[in-house]
Amino acid sequence: MADKKKMSVAEMLAAARKADGDGSASDAEESTPVESASEEAAPAKKPAPAKSSSGGRPSVAEMMAMARGAKAGGDAEKSAAKPAAKKPAAKAKPAAAKAAKPSKPAEPRDTASILAAAKKSSKAGPMSKSEAAAKEKADPKPKPKIVVPPMPEKPAYAMAKPPVKAKGKAPEETRRGFLVVGMVGLFGVLVLWTVETVRFMFPNVLREPPSKFKVGLPDAFPAGQVNTKFKAQFGVWIANAEYNGQQQIYALRSVCTHLGCTPNWLEAEQKYKCPCHGSGFYKDGINFEGPAPRPLERFAIRIADDGQIEIDKSRMFFEEKGEWSDASCYIPA
Repeated sequence: MADKKKMSVAEMLAAARKADGDGSASDAEESTPVESASEEAAPAKKPAPAKSSSGGRPSVAEMMAMARGAKAGGDAEKSAAKPAAKKPAAKAKPAAAKAAKPSKPAEPRDTASILAAAKKSSKAGPMSKSEAAAKEKADPKPKPKIVVPPMPEKPAYAMAKPPVKAKGKAPEETRRGFLVVGMVGLFGVLVLWTVETVRFMFPNVLREPPSKFKVGLPDAFPAGQVNTKFKAQFGVWIANAEYNGQQQIYALRSVCTHLGCTPNWLEAEQKYKCPCHGSGFYKDGINFEGPAPRPLERFAIRIADDGQIEIDKSRMFFEEKGEWSDASCYIPA
C-alpha cells in the first residue's frame, strides 16, 4: 500500500469545503422547489486552492488567514442552507410570488445619507419654536376652534344693585352737595379748635355782677313786704319790716348761715325756709328753727343822689356782733 501524500492545511480546508458543499447540495434537493430555485439562481462560490506568494508551501500566517476566510465562508453557507431545510413544504410560497414581490432598495450606509435622514423635518421628539413656525408655514392647516360653553346666568341675589339716586337730583349734584357739606363741617371744626385754643391762652375769670347796684325808689317797697325780684341776679332780699320796734328798709343776703344753701321766702308762713336742712328765719332775718347757728347777714344800703336805693354787697353786717344797729345797714321807713 503506497503511502498517502501528506495534505497541507489548504488542501484539508478545500476538501472540507467540498464535503460541505456536497451535503448542502443533497439537502437542497430534498427541500422545496422554491428554495432549490433560489439556490440555483445564486450558487455558493468556492474559493480557489490556496497558493503561497512564493509559489511553494504557504507560511503559517497565510495558512491562518486562509483558514479564517474559509471558516467564515462555511458559516455563511451553513446559515443560508439551514433555514431552508427547516421550513416545511406545506407553508412554502411559490417561486413566482417571490419573484413578483418587489425587493426593497438597499438603504444607504454612508455618513452623509445617515445625517440627511437624521435631519429630516419629520423627526420625532420635541421641536424648537423656529421649527414649529417653519412647519406651520410649510403645511398651513386650519386649527380647530375651541368652543367654550356659555357661562350660566347669575341668580337674582348675586346681581349688582343699581345705585339709589336722590329724587329730583342727578348723581353729580348729589356728590357736589355731599362735598359742600363736608367742607362746611371741616371749616366749623377748624373754627371751633381756633376759638378753644385762644380761650385756653387767657385765664378763666369768673364774671360776677357789680357789688353796687340800684333797686329803685323807696316807694316801690311798701311796709310788711319782702321783694324777691333781685334774688336770682344779685342774691339779695329787700324787705320793709320792723326790727326792735323801728320800721326799716334793709337788704338780707339770701344764703343760709348753716351750710350755704339758698333759702326760699314763704309768703304764707311769713318766713325764710332753707330746703336743705330745714333752717327757718323770721322776716327780719333772725333764725328760729333748724340747725342754722345765727341770723342772716345784711348788706350796706343807702339813698343815692338820684333818690334811688343803692345796695353795696362789698359790706356785710352781722346781728350777733351788734352791727345791725349801724345806720349803714338800713333806711328808716
